Amino acid sequence: MDKPVIASPAVTHHILHRFKLRADKKLGQNFLIDEDIVRRIVEAAELTPADTVLEVGPGIGTLTQGLAESGAKVVAVELDKRLLPVLATTLDGYDNVRVVSGDILQVDIMREVDAPDFKVCANLPYYITTPIIFALLEKRLPMERLVAMVQKEVAERMAARPGGKDYGALSVAIQYYTEPEIAFIVPPSSFIPAPAVDSAVIVCKRRSRPPVQVCDEGLFFRVVKAAFSLRRKMLSNSLKNMGVNGEQVARWLELAAVDGKRRAETLSLEEFARLTNTFGEACG
Repeated sequence: MDKPVIASPAVTHHILHRFKLRADKKLGQNFLIDEDIVRRIVEAAELTPADTVLEVGPGIGTLTQGLAESGAKVVAVELDKRLLPVLATTLDGYDNVRVVSGDILQVDIMREVDAPDFKVCANLPYYITTPIIFALLEKRLPMERLVAMVQKEVAERMAARPGGKDYGALSVAIQYYTEPEIAFIVPPSSFIPAPAVDSAVIVCKRRSRPPVQVCDEGLFFRVVKAAFSLRRKMLSNSLKNMGVNGEQVARWLELAAVDGKRRAETLSLEEFARLTNTFGEACG
């Protein structure tokens, strides 16, 4: 199909002018104008015509067009109703694309996707990146791979290993569900308006099962949250936020074979799992 490439400054400016659009700061809108970045995102998603891909926030259809050109079935969920007539125009002729008007945090994803498994591809608004990713992961959807463009600092936290300043509760949670890897960095010049920070495309391959066994996933994430709640403090202090006293924490750490003088940022997923699985015995 010979259609103008949306991911170019001239075409994007034309679309915005024709529909009298401006980027909505409240919705974190920045329009991608780099065709090469779109191509690389689509390549990272490893799409085939047999795939179904869920796109979150198609905007004016920039990435959607690239996804559609792969031949995959594309389901694009857009919150901003102003963009629906734009998408109807820019994606006209792509029979493999369906645009859904709604909030990704509210829509029935499995009903809309209507496939036994699927991939997710998105240029996520910075202000709601984490809630969207967690909503997708926590629902245990049959999602094979998540490819997302996010703020560079967020991507670095998602992929961080124990021991560094970027490693935190987000790192643990993402790595519990997926195997994340930063694919490449995207400069501000690739967008209009240009954001104040670099972006990054991160590829999260969904694990068939978590890398650690825990007695209770909810408890696991409570322990992780408590451990990082006082980031600069030792575990013997921060874990009191689980509602236990110092003596109970000391016993708990002893049973888990974790030194209470350590900080949360030094613990591996295996150690967090051990803390979780010994919690009942130590503090029950």
